[in-house]
Amino acid sequence: MMNNNNYFTDKVVWITGASSGIGKAMARALDTVGARLILSARNENALKQIIDECQNADNHQILAFDLTEQDKLASVAKKAWKLNGKIDVLFNNGGISQRSLGIDTDLAVDRKVMEVDYFAHITITKALLPKLIEQKSGLVVNISSVAGKVGVPLRTAYSAAKHALIGFMDSLRAEVAPYGIRVVNVCPGFVQTNISVNAVSGDMSQHGKMDDEIAQGIPVDEFIQILLKKLSGNKDEIIIAKGLGKLAYQMRRLLPNVYFRLLPKIYKRNKA
Repeated sequence: MMNNNNYFTDKVVWITGASSGIGKAMARALDTVGARLILSARNENALKQIIDECQNADNHQILAFDLTEQDKLASVAKKAWKLNGKIDVLFNNGGISQRSLGIDTDLAVDRKVMEVDYFAHITITKALLPKLIEQKSGLVVNISSVAGKVGVPLRTAYSAAKHALIGFMDSLRAEVAPYGIRVVNVCPGFVQTNISVNAVSGDMSQHGKMDDEIAQGIPVDEFIQILLKKLSGNKDEIIIAKGLGKLAYQMRRLLPNVYFRLLPKIYKRNKA
């Protein structure tokens, strides 16, 4: 069990998807407690701006790359390790969402979402594992989604990728526990980020709209504080949701067949 007030102090923390949303808020929060950050995303200028705004900017480094470039990810992980000679915490956070009916979604979209939200994270994680096993410590935090626990209309590709990530990491957790490595899956509900705005539609175009549920969701800084507090416990799966997201998770877990019958009615009502 860790104390979230000091666990991250002087820890080397690598955050993917750090240029916005949850990743950006996490970087700001960990900067204030003295973590040594490696920030990654495609937008190098956005990462530089985040570091410039940090209290301890000299402690942090940038490693810009694209999660879709699968053939480069293993070498990127090696570069990340060499920056400080170790990595204590990996936040697998980068990703993309989708908003379209399954029947209207090109297979190219399904493949892209799976590549970014699933394969990229397991590639990076597997590249780091030998070093984490050698140092006999490490924390791997995976930002999944409540959509990785329940099926959600208009998110067939996204939900599938997040389910896959949880399944892989649940299995990996048991394998690496003897080496002192902890694996935690985090499932946010609706959090106030631009995830729906940046989501892809069925033809790979940008969705460009803010979901009402997300606009009314948990403020991202509040989400980060809840997450850091929950990471100080010993839970391997962390659900942070309220409202419809929390209800959907609880119903799917406790009353799955009731949930399956209600979901089409809720979807039909929301379309009206």
